[in-house]
Amino acid sequence: MAQRSPSAAVLVLHGGRETGTEPPPPGLLNLPGTRMRPFVRAVGRAARAAGGNVLVTPVRYAHRGWNGDRADPLHDAVTALDALREEAGDDLPVVLLGHSMGARAALRAAGHPLVRAVVGLAPWCPAEDPVAQLAGRDVVLVHSDRDRLTSPRATRSLTARARRAGARTCMVTVRGGDHAMLRRAPAWHRLATGLVIGLLGSGSLPGPVGAALALPPTAGATEGTLDLDLDLGPGPGPDPGKFRARTRSRAY
Repeated sequence: MAQRSPSAAVLVLHGGRETGTEPPPPGLLNLPGTRMRPFVRAVGRAARAAGGNVLVTPVRYAHRGWNGDRADPLHDAVTALDALREEAGDDLPVVLLGHSMGARAALRAAGHPLVRAVVGLAPWCPAEDPVAQLAGRDVVLVHSDRDRLTSPRATRSLTARARRAGARTCMVTVRGGDHAMLRRAPAWHRLATGLVIGLLGSGSLPGPVGAALALPPTAGATEGTLDLDLDLGPGPGPDPGKFRARTRSRAY
């Protein structure tokens, strides 16, 4: 029997390094990739429960690092999107889910015609990165207030810049988390899953997130910023009762 083409897709982009032209190590030795496996499983389960034929798959990198102007993971993301477009056509809705360097790649690749939304976890958001490609997209960025590797302040700034450029944006702060998403891991997994499924249209976004995405382009940098514990309690989505959170090359 011929395999059905997906009705939607989620591409998952893991973190990496500022520089590194060697390929990522294989299997579990690729720690940034291993870190995203629970997200792949959680989103996949939620997508199946919501119905439809949603493809959830990691993007493979040719190189371990961003590598300056080469922006290697960006090209890997675009290659994966082009392959999906060839397989499933121009109408396939895609959500990009990225962590750290992978979130940077997702944001940069969001201008691709298939991309409907981006969920960035602990994103790497340099001030010089463009935002015009985010116009017309939903962008939700999640950052710990204790992240010491990537900057929550830079994420808040990009959220506002992208909104002014025509994106619908929101930032969610995870108090007491960390860059690796190991502290409060269940909260990261549930939040990311709920956001992805909601942005695919297979579930409902939490009301405060929807309100933030609806803010006008002139809204200030802090207006679209939510606190996971204060603003996002149990609500509709793929798993309503579990949405509340439980109380030198650099790696990105």
